[in-house]
Amino acid sequence: NIDVSQLNAKADASPVRCLGKDAETKMVAEVDRCKTAGDTLGGIFEVYASGVPVGLGSYSQWDRRLEGKIGQQMMSLNAIKGVEVGLGFASGATLGSKAHDEIFPGSKAGKVKYQTNRSGGIDGGMTTGQTIVVKAAMKPLATLMNPLKSVKISTNEAAAAHVERSDVSAVPAAAVIGESLLAFSLAEAILEKFGGDSMTELLPRLKEWNASTKPE
Repeated sequence: NIDVSQLNAKADASPVRCLGKDAETKMVAEVDRCKTAGDTLGGIFEVYASGVPVGLGSYSQWDRRLEGKIGQQMMSLNAIKGVEVGLGFASGATLGSKAHDEIFPGSKAGKVKYQTNRSGGIDGGMTTGQTIVVKAAMKPLATLMNPLKSVKISTNEAAAAHVERSDVSAVPAAAVIGESLLAFSLAEAILEKFGGDSMTELLPRLKEWNASTKPE
């Protein structure tokens, strides 16, 4: 499992919320280049959630599968055009022996452990107890300083699109919103499974469940 708190601190210190310094330098340079050219940039952000209880979601009810709920939340964010969980689209070009997570006996009866997390913490519509890994692809902003071709509706004549102040990329900001959207999905799934209308009621149930089900 990933220490999400440490990753958050690193992301907050980066102007593009990038964890790698070399990649950050290249990203900033590309943003500056596109700003000069009057263009915009999209990108892909990745969101993690650790410490998630086992068994959230459903393997049998199509409308309660957790990937579906997370996907709906992420796709509701402006300009998001694709969502991945775990290997995501790459799994379509991966052999089955390299796409799934093998399960091994744990040190205690009833406990299991994993050596990989290709499923992104969700398998069969339910959480596995591993870190949730979600990626979302955001298209470039449509407002360009060098405008695209458009049409003047009142006359049906060719025209240039409207020009106004615009950021070069909104991906770093979208990543922050993505964290909140994932949190909403998981909170809803927790309430659905454990019930209750207060933390005092919910936490003992959650603690007991985690003690009996959490993988090693």
